[in-house]
Amino acid sequence: MNDTTPDSLIPYDDIVQDALRGVVSRVLQRISDEGGLPGGHHFYIAFRTRAPGVSIPKHLMERYPDEMTIVIQHRYWDLIVADDHFSIGLSFNQMPSSLVIPYDAIVGFVDPAVNFALQFAPKDGEGPPPETPPEAPPPEPQDEGSNVVTLDRFRRK
Repeated sequence: MNDTTPDSLIPYDDIVQDALRGVVSRVLQRISDEGGLPGGHHFYIAFRTRAPGVSIPKHLMERYPDEMTIVIQHRYWDLIVADDHFSIGLSFNQMPSSLVIPYDAIVGFVDPAVNFALQFAPKDGEGPPPETPPEAPPPEPQDEGSNVVTLDRFRRK
């Protein structure tokens, strides 16, 4: 008898990651159906900007070449939730932008109002998320039109 765990022929980790990405889809569908976020709920969604299927404006891709975090809170529009992605309109420095984000590109989802967070491994073919400095607090928004924050304080160490 052997003390090592045999390699699984069933990709359990991938199945669990896909199921948890389904949580993000269901939550977004719920706020779309209800016409907005209830109470103090708001979301930080981090995603790999170069993942297949991601569509963001060129100026955002230049500024965030690897990973970006958006905030869904007060000002967003045209939220469309599909089976494999969502699209949303957000303003960045008072510049309206449309984003398309596949669920496979998401690496983090946080609802700080209820201290709920999910972190995802990058899909096959993508590198690990960039290293982040320990205990780095999120930067303060530069203006009311900023929808980008860092999820560092929510990441597990």
